[in-house]
Amino acid sequence: MNDSILIVDDSSYIVDGLVALLKRKGFKPIAAHGGDEAISLLTSNKPDLILLDIMMEPMDGWETLERIKANPETHDLPVLMFSAKKITPEEAQEHSLNIEDFVSKPVNPAQLLDAIKQIFERRSNVKLEATVAKDAGQDAAIISEYAALRKSIEVDRNLLEVLKNACGMNVPGCVVPEEDLKSINKLDQKIKTDEIRLNEINEKFAKGG
Repeated sequence: MNDSILIVDDSSYIVDGLVALLKRKGFKPIAAHGGDEAISLLTSNKPDLILLDIMMEPMDGWETLERIKANPETHDLPVLMFSAKKITPEEAQEHSLNIEDFVSKPVNPAQLLDAIKQIFERRSNVKLEATVAKDAGQDAAIISEYAALRKSIEVDRNLLEVLKNACGMNVPGCVVPEEDLKSINKLDQKIKTDEIRLNEINEKFAKGG
């Protein structure tokens, strides 16, 4: 395993801990102690994955993410967000298309490693499936839509669980604010709509046309 992972956090303690963890698991960690340093490193390094904290100063994780995605040279790099800050429905809606997953702090090593594994496996599987579809003569636009839906559905499912936990939806007797409930239901409906479309594309692939 030689996958490189850029760790971005303004806490040296967390960065050092994650570097040690990922080294033990066979990854090649690259340390960045903040958003500015990460952006600078990305001019000469193109990691296989970026592990990005949200609560940083002076440039927070969301601004760092926007700068990464705005640059054509780094736009396609996968980003896994992590933070002790509870993600809001608004943040989930705004940024879900640009991230691969979200992990809450304090970071559980097993959960983090599982999230990293899932990201790499999904990207590898989608790439393979896209190649097969292309060789079968499928339209490039459909293949691109398929890849986007595969990622979107998985990310949105994870974010949905994060949001439910953040607002206490899974806690018996907890009253969920109406606005949060609307956002959660909206995300849930989006997932169902995307799943219907993905099934349609899968059927199209199966029929070879």
